[in-house]
Amino acid sequence: MIEELNEIAGVSDVALDLGTAAVTVTSAEPASDTNGRTAIEEAGYQLAAQ
Repeated sequence: MIEELNEIAGVSDVALDLGTAAVTVTSAEPASDTNGRTAIEEAGYQLAAQ
């Protein structure tokens, strides 16, 4: 999943906290939720309810 998120234009860092299953994405500009969701789903994961 980290690789897929890093492929989004403008993303400079992706951090995964295995203890909480939280992912933090750092980008130069606001990242699209759609792009993030697509990258996560392509990696075989799904977003938790927010």
